[in-house]
Amino acid sequence: MVTTQTCPTCNGEGRMIHDRCDVCRGDGKVMGEDIIDINIPAGVSDGVQLSVSGKGNAAGRGGIPGDLIVAIEEIEDKYLKREGLNIIYDLYISFIDATLGANVEVPTVDGKAKFNIPAATQGGKIFRLKNKGVPELNGYQRGDQLNHLNIYVPTKLTNEEKRLLENLKNSPNFNPSPEYQEKSFFDKVREAFH
Repeated sequence: MVTTQTCPTCNGEGRMIHDRCDVCRGDGKVMGEDIIDINIPAGVSDGVQLSVSGKGNAAGRGGIPGDLIVAIEEIEDKYLKREGLNIIYDLYISFIDATLGANVEVPTVDGKAKFNIPAATQGGKIFRLKNKGVPELNGYQRGDQLNHLNIYVPTKLTNEEKRLLENLKNSPNFNPSPEYQEKSFFDKVREAFH
């Protein structure tokens, strides 16, 4: 019976190191850390892995080093929520701005964006900002930002503010008519995409 195995003295290299290095002890590599720059493409999402060739663990005695695998972990923004390629933003405006109309400024992934809210806009309406979402990883398309309108109702009023609202309370323009029907949230989302 014949068996073959790697020489335990020279590790199969066919030569021996008599004066071993004090740093690597003849292994040809040392432990250390390195800082490298990585280009993260637009559109990556949570769980995507990027490979950086030749930046992994070193191989012994001049071998080819491995690859560095970078796992992407997405940190959620406080205001902008990602849903696929689209960005969802909850926009709060006052009852007065919803009634009279207003120009508003909202945050986007590209910075600030402005748009107009028409007079008599109802709460729950969705304003779509085209191409203000997340770009697709391969770069062929880009999502939108959907701004969901919420009407802010104050929780504390001064006596003067209460008096002004009481004067308006009985006005017919401030009471919904019986035929008024609010659209559902899903109808509003569907409407935003058409």
